[in-house]
Amino acid sequence: MALTRDYKETVVARIRRDRKFARALYAEALSALMEGETAEGLSMLRDLVHAQITFKELARQTGLGEKTLHRMLNRNGNPTARNLGVIVKRIAEDLGIKPRVEVTAMRWDPKES
Repeated sequence: MALTRDYKETVVARIRRDRKFARALYAEALSALMEGETAEGLSMLRDLVHAQITFKELARQTGLGEKTLHRMLNRNGNPTARNLGVIVKRIAEDLGIKPRVEVTAMRWDPKES
């Protein structure tokens, strides 16, 4: 039987060695959150914390408890908007990026009303 590496271990290892991948994963996590795919977005943020900052350091930087952060970034987590904003900001700073929001207008079709 062939031994395979756990999926999460593979993702965390890739985040650690590939900054471009980590930044793309961050962008994907935010997109998932904005599209209502909360479990997926929180899971990706959790992977980034595991690979980059560590929960201990994130707790120190945010003033939130380490266990609280673990619960918030669980797939079933339910962080407040304030706490999620603080977490997302710290992860972005750790990755050396400044998030930017771009809004595009949707076309209105009167036939669809």
